[in-house]
Amino acid sequence: MGVYTQHGSLEPQGSAIPASQNNRKAKPSQSDVVYVVGGWSKDDPLCPVEQFCTEYNEWKTTTPIMRHRRDAGVCAVGRFIYMVGGADEITCISSMERYDPGQTVWNGELPSISSPRSRVCVCEMDGCLVCIGGFDGHMYLNSVERYDSSRNAWSKLAPLQHKRAGATAVVMNGQLYVIGGTDGNTILDSVERFDPAEGCWALCPPLRTPREGAGSTVFLGRIYVAGGRDDLGLPLKTAEKYDSESFRWTPVKPMNNKRYQVSLLVFNDLLLAVGGSDGVSNHKTMEAYEHENNCWRHFGSMKSKHPGGHVAVLKAS
Repeated sequence: MGVYTQHGSLEPQGSAIPASQNNRKAKPSQSDVVYVVGGWSKDDPLCPVEQFCTEYNEWKTTTPIMRHRRDAGVCAVGRFIYMVGGADEITCISSMERYDPGQTVWNGELPSISSPRSRVCVCEMDGCLVCIGGFDGHMYLNSVERYDSSRNAWSKLAPLQHKRAGATAVVMNGQLYVIGGTDGNTILDSVERFDPAEGCWALCPPLRTPREGAGSTVFLGRIYVAGGRDDLGLPLKTAEKYDSESFRWTPVKPMNNKRYQVSLLVFNDLLLAVGGSDGVSNHKTMEAYEHENNCWRHFGSMKSKHPGGHVAVLKAS
C-alpha cells in the first residue's frame, strides 16, 4: 500500500493514563480496519484517505479517491468501501467509487445513483448499500435507493416521510433508523425507522435536540447520536442515546469539542467521535466516550483534516 511517512496516533498523546491501561483500551481489534475517507474545502483541498495501521498504531495515507468531492456518503459493505454522490466546486455528483483495500485501488466504473445528490446519508443493511435523502442542488430529497453489489444495480425503496439532507443513519435489530438532518427550511429532530418486513417508514420519538450533520452508531445496545448543528446553525457538542425498548432519548455527557459533520464509530469496545468542525476550524482530533464514567477524553489525532469526510470500518473476513 502506498503510504507516506508522517504519522498520526490513535492513542491519546501526552496522556496521563498508565501504559498498561492505555494499551488495554487503545489496542485495536485485529478484525477492525478504520478508514477516514475524503473531505474537501477551499482551505483543505487534498481530499485525503487515511487508514489506521494497527501494527504500528498510526495513521497512514492511502490511495486517494478518483474525484475530489465533499459531502459524499461513505460506507463499508463487505470487503469494500463505497463513496457515493457529493459535490465539487460546480455541481452535485451522482457517481460512485469503490475502494478495494486488497488491491489498494479505487474503481469508478460502477452504476451511478438515480440523481446527483450531496449530503446523502448512507448505511449498510443486509449486505447492501442504502442511500437516503440528500440535496440535488435544487431540492431536498426523500428518495431511498439500495445498491446490490451481486447484481451491480440500484433499486428503489419506499421514500422517507420527510425530505432530509445531512441526516445520519444506523441499523439496529434489523431495522434502519434515519435521524435528523435538514429539509432546507428547518433543522430536524424527527427520526424514522424502516422495517424491511413491512417495507415502509414509521416515525419514532424525536431527538431531544434538532441536529444536522451529526454522527451516530450503535453502542451497548443503544443508538448514540452526537454533535451536528442546531436550528440556529451552531455546532453542537451535546450527545444523546435512544433505547428502543423504552422508546426514550436520554442525554449523554457532552463531548469536549463542538463537532459538526462528526463521525461516530465503535472501536475496540470504545465509542469514538472523529473529526468534524467547531464552526471556526476543522478537527483532526478524536474523542473516546467512557460509558462507565459518562465522560469523553482525548484519543489522539489523524494526520489530516477531513472537512465533510467520513469514517468507514471494514471487518476482517
